[in-house]
Amino acid sequence: MRMDKNGTDFDAVYDEFYTRISRYLKQLVGEREAEDLTQEVFIKVNKGLSDFKGQSKLSTWIYRVATNTALDRMRSSSFQRDRQRIRLENPGDASEGKGEDVCVDEKGLSAEREAIRKEMTECIRSFVGRLPENYRTVLALSELKDLKNHEIAEILGVSLDTVKIRLHRARVRLKEEFEGGCSFYHDEDGQLACDRKGRNPDKKQE
Repeated sequence: MRMDKNGTDFDAVYDEFYTRISRYLKQLVGEREAEDLTQEVFIKVNKGLSDFKGQSKLSTWIYRVATNTALDRMRSSSFQRDRQRIRLENPGDASEGKGEDVCVDEKGLSAEREAIRKEMTECIRSFVGRLPENYRTVLALSELKDLKNHEIAEILGVSLDTVKIRLHRARVRLKEEFEGGCSFYHDEDGQLACDRKGRNPDKKQE
């Protein structure tokens, strides 16, 4: 057990927040970057715990550390080059170069449904990844059930009104991206699925 001078157990902090921070960072920088970045965040958290004054919630402080770390990474020239390379190698798809299509698994319907859910997740993530970083960040934070808008404002260092405005504009922008790039439909089992426009022109829509 590692305790700082304020009596905070880093191991307990790590166990409580690691999965949530990793999931959050995946939305911002993609899966291939998230693991290393999560480790970097918790190195900073470990070093900074002794100076944490408790002026905000511990969770708010940790998300602020994660957000600033992610923003530094997204603004780096190496990250920008990697993103550009992925787009060039996978035209029309920004989902970290995976370009996964839904596929029917021979093991049965449950596997097919899982594949559909996986593609939906990748599809949504790819469109979110196209948003400006201030929209992407506020959307990702808003998806965290344990954070309120005033805490998001504190994490980002902006006013509550700014958070509300960014959320509204980000959702409008994302809706436009969806409508312009995807055709949504329900499959035979009533599950929501999507096709990128122009990929399967013969797909029937409902």
